[in-house]
Amino acid sequence: MSLHYFAGAACRALTARKDGPSLYDVCDPVLAGQARGDPHLAKFYKTALGNPALRLLLRRAGVSELRDEAKLTRLREALARARDDAEPDWAAVGRPIAELVDTITLDHPKPPPAMFVGAMPTTAQIEGAIRDCAQHLLVSYGKNGFLPTYAAFNLIGDPDVRGRELIMALTGLNARGYKNSSLLFNLARVFIARSPARAVINPPWRGIAEPMWEPVQIRHRSAYYDAFFIEALLSYVETGLASPTDKIAAQRAIADMVDFCVNISREEVEGSNGQRFNVITALAPAPHPRFSRYFAQIKQDLGFGVYVPDCDTTACSISAATQAGCIDPIIDQPLLDFYAGYQVLSGVNEPRVTVPLNDHLDYEGGVATWIDNVRGERPYGNDLDPTLNLDILEVSFRNLARWKILETPARLATVHRIIGFQKRLAASGAFANPRSHIYYLPELYSAYFGRCYAAFLALPPAAQAAIDPNGDFDFIRHRVLSYVKVELMAAEMNVFDAALALIALGHLGADPRAFAPALNVIVNAIGEGGRRGPFRAYEWNKMKTPTRILVGGPEVTSAFVLMGLAVAKRAMARG
Repeated sequence: MSLHYFAGAACRALTARKDGPSLYDVCDPVLAGQARGDPHLAKFYKTALGNPALRLLLRRAGVSELRDEAKLTRLREALARARDDAEPDWAAVGRPIAELVDTITLDHPKPPPAMFVGAMPTTAQIEGAIRDCAQHLLVSYGKNGFLPTYAAFNLIGDPDVRGRELIMALTGLNARGYKNSSLLFNLARVFIARSPARAVINPPWRGIAEPMWEPVQIRHRSAYYDAFFIEALLSYVETGLASPTDKIAAQRAIADMVDFCVNISREEVEGSNGQRFNVITALAPAPHPRFSRYFAQIKQDLGFGVYVPDCDTTACSISAATQAGCIDPIIDQPLLDFYAGYQVLSGVNEPRVTVPLNDHLDYEGGVATWIDNVRGERPYGNDLDPTLNLDILEVSFRNLARWKILETPARLATVHRIIGFQKRLAASGAFANPRSHIYYLPELYSAYFGRCYAAFLALPPAAQAAIDPNGDFDFIRHRVLSYVKVELMAAEMNVFDAALALIALGHLGADPRAFAPALNVIVNAIGEGGRRGPFRAYEWNKMKTPTRILVGGPEVTSAFVLMGLAVAKRAMARG
């Protein structure tokens, strides 16, 4: 969006007619005075919602229903209970806010149809884009000592979180600070979505993945991100386009990131049978995440004080380390034995999923996200994401022999159950529904399935037959290809959409002539990132609670474009 757009949208927000009490009229009497009860709720309010810039933007954003004194009093009493009660009844506390959340309308992006362009960019253009992305990553790594990723808050929230889902979060999350932030962020959503401020905070965009244009972005480092940067640099080296100097620089960066994943981010936890495992934490201890001192304190104030390991970061980190030739003993752990303790078995451990935002799915066979740390802390409750389960399959295929999966019936059964979960997603079409995904978009699921399918195809035929005796992978492949061709690529795409489409198409064996639209989007967008890189930052993954938090960055876009172009280049060379 242009400066002219934002100036006009801000002017309309600042001069709008106020229609009822504002967020601050509601909350200041309860939370702006002298601290009492739970101090975090007031601190969060003052830090995240009471800052001067947001106050100015929302000062004329009112909600007409709250002119009713009884409704206003009920809402303030709920906030007071959240502040003062030692053990609040969170369902009761959240009900008045949930009712207001149900009055807002948010939709997922629906890009308009795009004209099919069959002409391919030249080989020189494709290879030039690969080199541009690789140079961006290597220069950024040399400058920063790591590859940064950014988090940004979209205060309007996620379209899939309505009143019902808010109550799920309030009752299913464990950390009180996280409940507090979910409560207040969702209250703020109402005032934003029902006022002209909506156009400032949630402007329209091209494609599906959301551009990250929020003015405040929190830079950080995680093993999950490093794992994909490793894969991007490995794919650059494999293209044969790296100069000897670049190849050495890439290998050094890869070695450092592998160490960050498997050593610095390592954490010991206890499996369901009491056995100890080394897993990978979502955020390593300070100073490794590279937060500034200011944002480290903000993170604490917002309720993100405790991080625990997760199944996805563990799977992706071990996969990247395996691909890079790491021989650390952590690779030898048969992680499927650990994952089995987090796998949903119908009627056995369904209560493990305490925040079932995608409860229209049959969770049978799926593995939940968050891992209890050694102290038994579980601040985020737990949820279950389909894409995460693809990553568990992918790392299992890469370590099939090392983990003796075919020789161990229990491990093979764990794999079969995950495949069954994925097949039901494909058969129902649920994988293409954004509501099915906790942390990702359907287009990213498609790319990650392509990545998983490529690891499956690299196995010997006998192993493939043992893993997938019914041909479920081919069934899923056809469904995912159809989605990418008929839905994703038939509409307008942005650069990140196009990169994910190429990863899916290339790994799933599509006709290379189908690559043209995505390749053209990428080649034509080079330079859009300005001084920060070849491309701008887009949504890679997200959190839906406490509000819509996007994660990505210019380096992330370069990494995924590099991987997409490398996959496409290989496929075109094969014909």
